[in-house]
This record gives sequence, structure tokens and C-alpha cells, in this order.
Amino acid sequence: MALTMVLIFNSGCKKQLDLKPKDTLSDVIFYKTAADFKLAANGLYNSLQGLNFSDTETDIAFNTANAISSGDYLPSETVSTWTDAYYYIRNANKIISKGEGLTDSGIKNYVAEARFFRAYNYWLLFRLFGGVPLISKVLDVDDPDLYAARSTRKETADFILNDLADAIADLPLNSKVAGTDVGRITSGAASALMARVALFEGTWQKYRNGDGTDYLNTAINAANTIISSREYDLFTAKGAQSYRYLFIEEGDDSRESVLDRRHEVNISGQQYPYSVVGTVCYLPTRKLADMYLCKDGLPITKSPQFNGYNTVSSEYDNRDPRMTMTMVIPGTSIVEVFNPLVPVVNWPNSPQRNGNTGYITYKYLSENVFGNTNNGDNFGYDNHIIRYAEVLMIYAEAMFEKNGSLSDDDLNKSINLIRARVNMPLLSNVFLTTNGLDLKTELRRERNVEFALEGFRYDDIRRWKTAETEMTQDIKGIKIKGTAWQTIAPYSGAGYQARTDANGFLIAQPASARSFNPEKHYLRPLPTKEIALYKGKLTQNPNW
Repeated sequence: MALTMVLIFNSGCKKQLDLKPKDTLSDVIFYKTAADFKLAANGLYNSLQGLNFSDTETDIAFNTANAISSGDYLPSETVSTWTDAYYYIRNANKIISKGEGLTDSGIKNYVAEARFFRAYNYWLLFRLFGGVPLISKVLDVDDPDLYAARSTRKETADFILNDLADAIADLPLNSKVAGTDVGRITSGAASALMARVALFEGTWQKYRNGDGTDYLNTAINAANTIISSREYDLFTAKGAQSYRYLFIEEGDDSRESVLDRRHEVNISGQQYPYSVVGTVCYLPTRKLADMYLCKDGLPITKSPQFNGYNTVSSEYDNRDPRMTMTMVIPGTSIVEVFNPLVPVVNWPNSPQRNGNTGYITYKYLSENVFGNTNNGDNFGYDNHIIRYAEVLMIYAEAMFEKNGSLSDDDLNKSINLIRARVNMPLLSNVFLTTNGLDLKTELRRERNVEFALEGFRYDDIRRWKTAETEMTQDIKGIKIKGTAWQTIAPYSGAGYQARTDANGFLIAQPASARSFNPEKHYLRPLPTKEIALYKGKLTQNPNW
């Protein structure tokens, strides 16, 4: 009897030990089919950046003073950018390791997606911190690689670009993605991210006395591959107003979308338009307003078409149409955020929202009367992370930065397609010479106005090494003194009258409250907790 009980007990133990976990996915039974790999890859899409207010960290947008634009931030113990990126990198490493050596084309596609997301998350780290620890496998708690030394800037950039090159080979063209899978990563998305990273690093090196030629060549080739594929195009379905509609519901899933963070009402919704003008605010500054050319293609300092600032709307006259598709013209009737059924005239005059620059954002505001309200996840339009217009601009800038010039053919292939969408004069070398314009300035201007409030400015002025100049100036708004605004509340009040410069422009934040130390602020400080955990192998960025 005793022997029988022992045998029964042992048999029972063995049976229990063979049971698979009921509440989690086990590697024993998972990662067997393409469907398994697809399910695993789905979770990586949550790392795509959503709609945000990152241009307030620069000089072209403002709401309230923040530590980044003010330059008074300090190293933090933890940073979500760092923690989140390594979380997704670990998950990507798991998929890549499980797919190693497998030949099924479906599985290889999702492994390629994982490589893309590993590169994307390393890019999010690289753009802020420079070189970081490169982890390319799933680590156990006792793995010595947990304390790997920080990789160099070049090693990190090259790792990202190599991952993207490997991913491209097994990713589909955009036109080959089935309807139910629209929005998944394509070879075009990988090439576009490659172009972005390579331009960033190529210009970073060039403007720090390095040699960025190889990176610039990579950017040119990657952008040219996308252009030549004819897989993408600029959104023109709304005619002259296409730029306006691109950033709301009508622009979703267009041929301009190369990489989107997708949203869907009541599934993965967002309330961004309400925040843009209702709660957080995302307000353009004078710096941005003055960048827009007049309709003759000339800056406001050169054009006879510029009507000055005497009335509340005169500065919007005869300007690049993107200005009035990005900012509200004072006096226009527009769907309001607090009372959506009653369009409001002279909307920027509302005291709740104009305590900063006097400008109000129009970009991202829906024409759905309930869409701009705080009403749950009632918005489904997407965040365009990479669009075809950026690919065209990358090609133009990389060619210029490499060669010091652009042919008219290359201008027509890139920047002039973007200008044509909004009926702006095409740029040519003769036009530049005749009007005393500088090509570098005009390329950067075009980039700034095309991607205004899309989060490009912070990376751009750092890679161009101009942040130390741009970030230390007054943040200004509308012209109050000597204009119609001087008699309109609340700008007629003494508080606003006292906050103007010698020319009557509102100062939202004085230069004395802003700083950018070129010896430290071009890179963010690493989280101090990570440095402590790395046993001395993770060095802090300079002067932090």
C-alpha cells in the first residue's frame, strides 16, 4: 500500500509539472506560427508616438514656461523615455530571437517589424541622449550584459541604420498591405526612418566639424528609394485646402502617410483637439508667424505684399496659405471647443486662452462639431509620424548639405512639389539670386512652416547647432501697441501693455527667463538611477 501511494504521489507530481501555465503565454506553445509572431508584434505598436505638444520645448510654440525651453531642467532619477524604450526593445529582442533561423515568409515579416521597432525605440533614445547601451538579446537577471558599457554615438547610429536595412528586406511595400493590415510597418516606413536618422546624424556631425558625408549619402539614397517607388504621394484630395484637412479625419490613411500612430473612436481614441485650444493650449509664437512667406515667395522683410500689423488680421493678408491653415485668423467664425454648437467670431479674444501669445492654433481642429469637446475617446484621426512631405524635404536638405547647392531639377523633385500643393511660387536658383535669398535659409524655412507644430523643431535646431541662438531669445506674440489689439480686451489692460518690447510686440517669456548652455543642453541628462544601477559603466552626458 505504501509503495502504491508513493507511485500515485510521484505520478501526480509529474503530471502537475507538465501542465502549461493557464494565465500566460508560454514559449513552449507560443512562437510557432506567423499568427503567433503577429500577435507578439502587435504590442510593439504602442511605442509609436502619439499627438503631443513637443514644439513648446522650442521657440515656435508656447503655453506656459516649461523646464526644457527655459533651460532650467535637472537630471531626474527616472525618465519614462528611457524606461519605455528599453521595455519595447526587450520585447522586440524576444521576437527577433524566436524567429532566428525560421524561413516562413510570414514569420520573417513580423521579425522585420520587430527590427523596425527596435530601431525606432533606439532612435527615440539616440535623438535625446546620444550613444546608449545597445542590447540585442533577451537578458536574464544575472546576465553580465545587463551592465554593458554605453556605446558610442557612431555605434548607436549605425546599429539603428543596420536594423532598418535588415528590416527593409522582409517588409512589404505599402501597396501590398492588405486592407485589414493598413497601418502596419512597411519597407517604405523603414526607409523613411532610415532617411530621418541619417539626415539627423549627418548634419549633427557636419555642424560639429565632423564628416557626415556617409550619413548624408544614406539619407539621400533612402529618400530616393521611396520617391522612385511611387508608393507615396502628397495628399491633394481637398484641393487648395488639402494641407488643412491632412491633419484631421480626412487625411487618415492617405498616400502621404508613411508611418502613423493610428487612432480609432472608442478603441484607441484621443482628445487632442480639445487640448490644443481648450485645456493645455498649443500656441504659435511670433517666431513662427514671421517665418511664413508672402504669396510672391518673398519674406515679409522683402515683400511689398506684407500688410503689417495695424489690424488684428492684416499680418495674415497675402501670406503662404499654410499660415491660415495653421493659425486662426482673428475675426473668423469657427467651431468652438466649449460650446461646439455656436461658432465663435473673434475667437482669439477669449480671455481663457490668450494669456500667452495672442495666436491660436487652427491645425488639428476638427470640423466635427462635437469632436473638439472633452467627450471621452471621441476622436479617431491619426498622428502622422512620418509623411511623404518629410521624405521630399530630407532629399532636398541632404543633397544641399552634401553638395552646397541644389539643381533646379532637384528642387522640382522635392521642395517645389510641397509648395505647389499650396499654390506657392516654385523655388529656383534664378529666383534666389534675383531676390538675394539664401538657399539654406529657405530650405530651413520651408521645413519649419511645412512641419509647424508637428514636433520637428527641437531636433532640427540641435542638429543644426543653432539652438544656443534660437532658444535664448524672447518668446513673443502679437503686436499690441500701435495696433487695433491695443483697444481690445484683455490686451488693452495695463498688465499686457507692460509686457511689450520696444516695438510693441507682446513678450510671452523674456529672454532673461530662458537659457541654453551649448556645453550641456544639446543632449539630455541620463536618468541618475540607471547610472547607479550600471555599476559605474554608464557615464553621464557632459556637464550634467
